[in-house]
Parts: sequence; structure tokens; C-alpha cells
Amino acid sequence: MRSVINLNQNWQFAKTSEIPTQLNGEWESVTLPHTWNAQDGQDGGGDYFRGTCCYAKALIKAELPESGRYYLEINGANSSADVYLNGKAMAHHDGGYSTWRVDLTEELAEENLLVIAVDNAPSQTVYPQVADFTFYGGLYRTVNLICVPESHFDLDHFGGPGIMVTPTVEGTEARVETTVFLTNRKDGQTLRYTLRNAAGKVLGTYEGSTKSLFRIQNVHLWQGRKDPYLYSMQAELLEDGEVLDSVSTRFGCRSFKVDPERGFILNGEEYPLRGVSRHQDRLGVGNALLPEHHIEDMDLICEVGATTIRLAHYQHDQFFYDLCDERGLVIWAEIPYISNHMPTGRENTIQQMKELIVQNYNHPSIVVWGLSNEISMNGAGDKDLLENHRILNDLAHEMDKTRLTTMAVLSMCSMDEPYVRIPDTVSYNHYFGWYGGDTTMNGPWFDKFHAKYPNQPIGCSEYGCEALNWHTSDPKQGDYTEEYQAFYHEELIKQLFTRKYLWATHVWNMFDFGADNRAEGGENGQNHKGLVTFDRKYKKDAFYAYKAWLSDDPFVHICGKRYVDRVEDVTKITVYSNQPSVELFVNGESLGAKEAEDHFFYFDVPNAGETVLKAVAGECTDESIIRKVDVFNEEYRLKEQGAILNWFDITEKEGYLSLNSKFSEIMATAGGKLWAMQLLLGLKKKMDAEKKSEEKKDGGMGINISLKSIRGMMDMMGGFTVLRMSSMVGMVGVSFTKEDLLKMNAQLNRIKAPKK
Repeated sequence: MRSVINLNQNWQFAKTSEIPTQLNGEWESVTLPHTWNAQDGQDGGGDYFRGTCCYAKALIKAELPESGRYYLEINGANSSADVYLNGKAMAHHDGGYSTWRVDLTEELAEENLLVIAVDNAPSQTVYPQVADFTFYGGLYRTVNLICVPESHFDLDHFGGPGIMVTPTVEGTEARVETTVFLTNRKDGQTLRYTLRNAAGKVLGTYEGSTKSLFRIQNVHLWQGRKDPYLYSMQAELLEDGEVLDSVSTRFGCRSFKVDPERGFILNGEEYPLRGVSRHQDRLGVGNALLPEHHIEDMDLICEVGATTIRLAHYQHDQFFYDLCDERGLVIWAEIPYISNHMPTGRENTIQQMKELIVQNYNHPSIVVWGLSNEISMNGAGDKDLLENHRILNDLAHEMDKTRLTTMAVLSMCSMDEPYVRIPDTVSYNHYFGWYGGDTTMNGPWFDKFHAKYPNQPIGCSEYGCEALNWHTSDPKQGDYTEEYQAFYHEELIKQLFTRKYLWATHVWNMFDFGADNRAEGGENGQNHKGLVTFDRKYKKDAFYAYKAWLSDDPFVHICGKRYVDRVEDVTKITVYSNQPSVELFVNGESLGAKEAEDHFFYFDVPNAGETVLKAVAGECTDESIIRKVDVFNEEYRLKEQGAILNWFDITEKEGYLSLNSKFSEIMATAGGKLWAMQLLLGLKKKMDAEKKSEEKKDGGMGINISLKSIRGMMDMMGGFTVLRMSSMVGMVGVSFTKEDLLKMNAQLNRIKAPKK
């Protein structure tokens, strides 16, 4: 029988590319999951270690069960890895997010040294290479040894489970086809299939070939969050009545489609997909998550009321896909084909797509396979890029005829590009109201797309804005306050959730996440667009805006609990609730009850001394405190961490531009446009130089972003000052010195500002 031995304990680790011949007592002792970038991948500067590190472990054969074959199973090694057993190279794998296995049998001695060399260095052939998140290196998921007889269910085919279940709902019945894959099957060996319901009751058995067919009468459907019912299928390989090997999988019976007018349809009923995106890391842990971390993430996502998750931008842990099946979340699963198309990376995209589909085929939660994310940074018309997408789209349909394809499109990409027509569904990443434009532009943009292409399902795959522990009573775009983030999401909720035709919407992001190249918002090394902080300890106010719309669990929440000291005599207090009315008490006296169809309740509150606020909505209550102060509390104002220049260090001339001017103001003048064009050319020159420099280092993959794309990004960032932009371009590998910035400011001081 199959035995799975967990190998997470007793590893030695070192930052070296030299393959050891014996265990070294000077190496660090580690337990898996492990990443070497848990600290330096989150502290900013873009200087986290990217290279080769080695993990070594002793294996004693006598301590293992007797078996015909021994397979090493690696569930995540980022980004590429090589396996060595007793000094012999056994296997190489490219791609840091999928499961892969290595047959160790022929080289397994009585005493063994197992070494796994993992490399997250830049590459010209392995995705991802350019993206706004940290590429943590390490053996960051579980490693197992699978012991099986010579005849067994397949362990070699793209890391798959060896069993594929395809349920088809036909009225009140379900047709369940099962296919299994075998290695070294011998004459006389037979197969037995057992179908069970969620309680474990046997519904039927079948003995026969590598394919079986069951029919479930009065099928219990998988109904998303409402009722995520799961069946299971077990397949056993028998010889002379004895079980040699066994595999099993859970599955759900559901039908779905995407209608360009009605949105997502689950089991014949409209089921709006309104949810979040998720990255797989957290503060101080990196991507080396434990089961309790995944469960906490899922609990928070369920609390906010989401019906869908976009699992960005790569294959996630099987444990989390299982949670999605169990909790009824509808899932977008994708490969890390992101930002920068590499003509030398096609084979890797194909391999990663095959692994994604083979390993995740049985999960009822998954409804779409994602082809790429924002891949048109260098333009959407590239012939190789188009061909790569058509190959992936055809491959997904060939391997899985039950699901649709999709992709996330860069905001600046024209809706008329042929590339946008390739998948079955499409979504756009739009940040109107944060990087550029204003919040009112989001809904109308989607209306325009829908009117022009009424038969193509359209959704919003990313939208959001950053918020840290900064506060104001006058929130403005780009200020990183919790209050602006709350305002932004109030507006986006009202625009997106009322447009039924949007097949799915996904907030970017459920959680703050590591992005070591980032230097903004006052806390470097992170993207702070999360509804929950990186450590999962604080739910930002915007979290409750979504809970008010999506969750049925009664609650009331007073916003601004971290914003206590306020200077105004009358201050605005916002309350979120999914109850029909909210009454607010100020030091025990009622300000009256209000009703709000949009779940957002606003009160003007007298601010004198210290005030205790209490919101009451049905049986739910919440409390907070505000305090009158004469001078604004500077602890609430954004301060850049390690900034080369602060806004107050910049020379400003009355009536003229400066680094503190917004790009929208600069682009409103002829002199400003000329200056911006010169800046664009300078940025492109810096990036080209960086690209050449990277390509000289170990064949590294440099940045390849077009001038047109940079211009588009600058247009998007109309609401940001030049100073803010100068720190943000670190995400694409460009940095400015203090002298650069002072020179730019002097140039802008000579250009007249537009008249207001």
C-alpha cells in the first residue's frame, strides 16, 4: 500500500550553490516550510537575496517502509530547483508554485544524502520575472516521500493525483466519469471504484477499466457559499484481491456559465461573483505558510462575505484549494505569466499551465483558468505574445472541456486589441481614483466596454487603493489614509456591485503583501492595498464596507477608530452595517436613527472634549472615542520611510510647478508636457541601461517596458505628485538620487502652474 512520509523536519540550510557531499554541522537547521526571504523580502530596497541556496537531509532506507518505488514530492520550490541524491543529479524543475516529483528508487542506498538546490535568481526562461510582489526563494511548502509498489497510480504526469473526476449535472441527476492513470500495470490486476457522499456513505462501487461511470440520482449540488456539498471518489488497484495502491479525491456536482448580461450563473441561478484577490504571504513569514495561516485567511475572506477569490498570480497550495471547495468560494486560478512577455519563456508558460490544470482539475471551486496578468506592459500587439496566448487558450480547452479561460488586462490596454478577444472571459485591472482619474470613471468605463462588445463577458480583476495608519478629515487621492481607502471602496462598491453584467469583481487585495521594490506609504517593502494588514491583526475600515454589502451576519461598525484626535468642531462619522437602520449615540445622547440602502451611514457629530460614540443597529452595537484637539496630530500624517526628500524639503515658487505638483497639473501646461516627455525619455534610458546590466549578470532577465507603457502609467498616476512617483518607479527598477530630484524640482520651478 501507498505510504506518504512527511520530510519537513531536520533539514540543513545554507546560502551556497555548492552541492555538499555530507551534512555540515555549520549549516543552519531548519524546518519546512522555509523561505530565506521572510525578512529581506519585505523591508524595501529591492535588494532581497536572489540566488541559489541548498537544503540537505539524511535519509536512512531502513527507516522507510518497504516499497517498490520511492518518489520525492516537492509541493513548492521557488523558482527553480535541482534534486541530488548521494551527489548524483536526479531532476530539474522550473516554476516555483506547483507540485513535482522525482523517482529516487534506483539511487537510494542504505544511507543517503538528499540535497535540493533552490534558485530564485533572475532568469530569461522562467516566470515570473517582473511583477509587483516578492519572489520569495525556498522550499516553502511541504516535502514528502511517497512510497508505492511497482504498479501504482501515476506519480510522474505533471505532479497530478492520478485520478480525474468529471461530473456533469443532467436535471436532478449527475453523470460522474472517472479516469485514472497507472504506471506498470500488470495482467490480472483490477481496478475498483467507490463513490461516497459527504457523510462517507457508499453510494456505489464499480470494478473495471481505467474509466468508470456512475450516475447519482437526486444529486446534491455544490452550491457555492450556500451549500458547498462534496462527494468523494476512491480508486483502488488490486491484485489477487489485495489492494496495492489507492487514491481518492473529493469533487462537487455543479453547472455554471458566464452570461454577458446576467453575469455568473451557478446551477441555473444568478450568483454574483463579488470578492477579493489573495497573495500567499504574510509579515515575518513570507510564503512559508502553515495550515493555520491558510485557515485564518479563509476565515477572514468568509467573514467579509466574498463569494469568489482570484488566487493571484500563480498556483496556490493544495490545502487552500481544498478550503475553497469546503467553504464554497468560486475560484479564478492562474499561472504567473505576468507583466513582461519573454519570447524565451513560452515553454515555461505551457508547462505551468499543464501543471495547474492537471493538479487542480478535481476542485469544484475552480471555474476559470487564467492565462496571464497585465502581460501587455510592452504592448499588446506583439506577435509572439499573441501566439503564446492562443496556444495557452487552446491548451486549456483541450485539457479541460468543462471550464472557461480568462485573463487580467492592464488598464492602459485598449479594449479593441485582438489580444483581449482571445479568452472566453476577460477582466481589467483598473485603478481610477487611485493611480489616475477619479472614482467616477470606473463604472462608465465598463459600460463603454459592454456597449461596444455586448457578447464578451467583462469583469474587474483588480481595483483598490493603499491605506496605512494615516488619517484625515479631508481625504484626498494619493494620501494613503484609511479614510480615503474607505471612501474609494464605498464609491467602487456602488458602481461595480450594481452592474449585474460584470461577471466577476475582485478587490486588490484582501491582505497587504510583500513587494520589496516598493517605497511608498511610509512603510517600504509592502503593497498596502489590503483590506486587512499584512500581519492579519487589523481589519481596515474598507473591510467592513464589503461586509455590509456581502455578509448576512448582522453587524455594525464605526469607522475611524484609529483616528481619535480631531481638530474640527463638527466631525463626520461613518458607520457601516448590513442592518436597515443605525442609531448613533454621543455620550449617551441619541443623534437619531438613519436608514441607508447603500449600507453606509453618515453622521455629523459635535466634537468637544472626549466623546464616546455608540452605534446601535438592531441587536448589534459598536463603540469608539474621538477627542477635540487644537492642533492636528502629526502622528496621523504620512511620513516617508528613508525618503531622499520629504515634501517640506522642496523649494516651491508661487504660481510655478514643483515636485509637489500632481502629474495632472503638469500635463495641463505646454511646458509641463515637454518636461514630462523629457522625463519619460530619461526613464526609458535608465530602464534600458538596467536591462543591459541585468542581462550581463548570469543571463538575468532585465526589464522590458515600452515608452508607450511608461507614458500610460504616468497618465494613470495623474493624482500623484512627482515626488510620490519618483519613489514608486522603484517597482520597475529605476531609482533617483537626491541630486536628480533637486535638479528636476529646479526645472519645474521655471514652468508656470496652470490657472485654477
